[in-house]
Amino acid sequence: MTTDVPPGSDRTPRVVAARKLLRRAGRDRAGRFLVEGSQAVREALRYGHVHELFATDVAAARHPELIDAAADVGARVSLVTDRAADSLSDTVTPQGLVAVCDLLDVPVTDALAGSPQLITVCVGIADPGNAGTVIRVSDAAGADAVLLAGDTVDPHNGKAVRASTGSVFHLPLARDRDAAAVLDACRAVGLTLLVADGRGELDLHDPAAAAVLGGPVAWIFGGEAHGVPDELAELADHRVRVPIHGRAESLNLATAAAICLYASVGAR
Repeated sequence: MTTDVPPGSDRTPRVVAARKLLRRAGRDRAGRFLVEGSQAVREALRYGHVHELFATDVAAARHPELIDAAADVGARVSLVTDRAADSLSDTVTPQGLVAVCDLLDVPVTDALAGSPQLITVCVGIADPGNAGTVIRVSDAAGADAVLLAGDTVDPHNGKAVRASTGSVFHLPLARDRDAAAVLDACRAVGLTLLVADGRGELDLHDPAAAAVLGGPVAWIFGGEAHGVPDELAELADHRVRVPIHGRAESLNLATAAAICLYASVGAR
């Protein structure tokens, strides 16, 4: 006996297939990921990465321009139930708007093409919200690319994409589990390697640091708990510390990244 599946339900084959993209293994296997919410979907449509757009009736009525934009770029538009949309979301309050997009990462050599001046390297960052925020900050500071090295969270994770507020679509992203090879590739294109380290020998605010900060640089930021591993930090040209003038124990990752990247922008 067969059971009919109502159109737009959470059991339709297209929704079932898209739901697999909530997991990293499913994303890597399909070469696609999910983008949720009007801002991120708008950026995805603007830069041409969307294959399909799932929307509830309410979301479609609220954002008719996104429905039209999806049709204009040849993306399939599928109206779905609230339950189906919720099943494609990993948020507490789903917005009823989810796009299926191609994975964004490119080879490291492609990300470093064209004489880059400012590169962000993330090493061992585990929290997707932090990764997404660092990508957003890098975009704001005018970085040429973000490289995710070693055992770093997938930038296509839903929380990372949301934290980037669409910046994942604005600059090249590259992933490579061989962190040392990533640093070698940065050095090979003429970048000075700078590790953000609270015990670094170079003070970010030392006037003498400006000559280093203002050149072509790759800023290396480590994981939330332990920072950049010593064996990688030793490969850098300088360890740079952000001075703490108050009694705070440390700065969080995204704040430190923003200060360092903008210090390089200012030093130019």
